[in-house]
Amino acid sequence: MLSRRQLAGAVLLASAMAGPAHAQAYPDRPVTLVVPWGPGGSTDVIGRLLAQRLAPELGQPVVVENRAGANGTIGTASVVRARPDGHTLLLGTSSTYAMAPHLMDLPYDNDTALAPVGRVVSVPMMILVNAASPAKDLAEFVARTKAARPPMTYASSGTGSSTFLATEMFLQEAGVEMLEVAYRTGPATTASVLSGENPMLFMSTTNGLALVRSGQLRALAIATPQRSPVAPEIPTFAEQGYPGFEAYDDLALFAPAGTPEPILDRLNAMLAKALASPEIGEKLSGLGLISMGGPRAEFPAYFARENARWRQVIRSRNIRIQ
Repeated sequence: MLSRRQLAGAVLLASAMAGPAHAQAYPDRPVTLVVPWGPGGSTDVIGRLLAQRLAPELGQPVVVENRAGANGTIGTASVVRARPDGHTLLLGTSSTYAMAPHLMDLPYDNDTALAPVGRVVSVPMMILVNAASPAKDLAEFVARTKAARPPMTYASSGTGSSTFLATEMFLQEAGVEMLEVAYRTGPATTASVLSGENPMLFMSTTNGLALVRSGQLRALAIATPQRSPVAPEIPTFAEQGYPGFEAYDDLALFAPAGTPEPILDRLNAMLAKALASPEIGEKLSGLGLISMGGPRAEFPAYFARENARWRQVIRSRNIRIQ
């Protein structure tokens, strides 16, 4: 019969070996990648690209499941409730993990409910105007906005969206006010600026670069610290008098909290390998996206910065989703 000390040692040894053994057996069935937005959008497109690259590495199918609603929090909550065994993952956007906590009451603890695997891509924002707009740069646009009576409008895809919050942050930085005109869909928002109904909108490079390069819209600035490699022809906000102005709709991969560390590390390594592949790199660049990746240890500092940035904007502009 084992002594108490020997029994305790055996328990500790078994616990230490459980993580690696679990990781070696993982995955033993298909993996579900939850996209908390509807099919056809940029997050969905990226999710399906990622699933195609991860499946051969995992040796199991990776099934994309769209769970839209409540600014991405319905899909997020479904992953929070899933078993923490690496078989259910979330492709979260910064609008769900960095913005939503300051806009609404969440059914989960945003700081502890998910385990980050790593950043996937960075999606820069741009400020766009109609190609016929007399404003050729930010200074001219701001001057015209300040002089406008009644106030000028801007197009939005809804209060709480990442593009809405980027607009509000810019208005705060520029010291001007504009009236929001909200639309139910992204295409309707874009159409209102193409038609001249509204003079301006913020849009991601994913959706906006093709319109800029076709001459239908004009990009006044891109919200990256330096000129973006996916759009080097577009000047930054910093170049035009707004140092530190950055706005992205980043994507990151998460698992439920409690997922074993060896599984998270394995997923992080596979994510890095997928993003480093020339095939996916070319596709992401073509969509106006910047591949990220990086060690899991880098995520907390990034998460803290994004949370602080959007918390300040939301509170100072008194924004709330009921």
